[in-house]
Amino acid sequence: MGADNRYTKGGGSKVEETKRKTIFMVDDNLTNLTVGKSALIDKYKVFTIPSGKKLFEMLDKATPDMILLDIEMPDMDGFEIIGILKKDPKTAEIPVIFLTARSDSGSELEGLSLGAIDYISKPFSPPLLLKRIEVHMLVEKQKHELEDYNHNLQHMVAEKTKTVIDLQNAILKTVAELVECRDDVTGGHIERTQNYLRILVNALLTDENKYKEEVSGWNLEFLLQSSQLHDVGKIAIKDCILQKPAKLTPEEFDEMKTHTTFGLKVIEKIQENTAEATFLEYAKIFASTHHEKWDGSGYPHGLAGDAIPLKGRLMAIADVYDALISERPYKKPLTHEAAVDIIKCGSGSHFDPELVKIFLAHEQDFNNVAMSTGRTESN
Repeated sequence: MGADNRYTKGGGSKVEETKRKTIFMVDDNLTNLTVGKSALIDKYKVFTIPSGKKLFEMLDKATPDMILLDIEMPDMDGFEIIGILKKDPKTAEIPVIFLTARSDSGSELEGLSLGAIDYISKPFSPPLLLKRIEVHMLVEKQKHELEDYNHNLQHMVAEKTKTVIDLQNAILKTVAELVECRDDVTGGHIERTQNYLRILVNALLTDENKYKEEVSGWNLEFLLQSSQLHDVGKIAIKDCILQKPAKLTPEEFDEMKTHTTFGLKVIEKIQENTAEATFLEYAKIFASTHHEKWDGSGYPHGLAGDAIPLKGRLMAIADVYDALISERPYKKPLTHEAAVDIIKCGSGSHFDPELVKIFLAHEQDFNNVAMSTGRTESN
């Protein structure tokens, strides 16, 4: 059997050798390099480098775990070298210890201010040099472990947050669908109005309009998810009213109107048991204001113009468009073109004129959403 070649000179295994930390020692004095390497070679991979120029050539090929750097060298001194190292993202995190014959406090302060982690005066005691390097290597190891821990913790928190948000959205979607399924001919209304809202909001963020600054401060994910609750109050409306295949009486219409105020109460009840304010504030606005009209003739509060929250004005267009192109117990669906004409005619009365302009500029996108679900056909 051949000799076992797994061991290197000095009894250390190749595996142990690869685990050794690497140190670049930079000094123009050969004696200093020899003494320093001799003190460290049993525990570290040590590369001796005679100048700053050679150091940067080496750094193009390998990244050490630490650099021991002399200050007084020809062509490029240690202060200049560390300045270059710290400006380069690839080398900025390499710990640097100055080894120098300078012993004045001013030089030490300057070195530490430039980013060195220690300042050791020459001539140095080899055991003391070794011990101080061990301490700094341990600190660096713990720093990286803490960074890894924080990264993993952030990843875990992000995953947990996503799980909670997914659960929240699933519950909201289920509640919204529960309300929607009571009138199955309008199925898909929630999803389509979300898509219409996305079209309008994205247009407000890109097209020239007076609402761009306000909309840029919204959380789009929260906005779209919360819009699912705009009709949640219909859960309190009787089936004989929701599914009536004829025009509602004034008394029945008054009851239908209450879905806005009841929806607000439902969301406020949820809000009492959660710390999530932004999401539910969006939902409250959608539920309570999407039937308000620009001229003040809407419900439940008869708000007019800019007194109606912008989110409610946006939902009014999305909601009415989908109602027009959808079959309901009391009507047949209208074509996309007919729905567009009705919204255009409602500019300044039912709808915010500025938002109608945005809608008209992107009405084909609305049609694409509707046609993708088989909801409408063009004339």
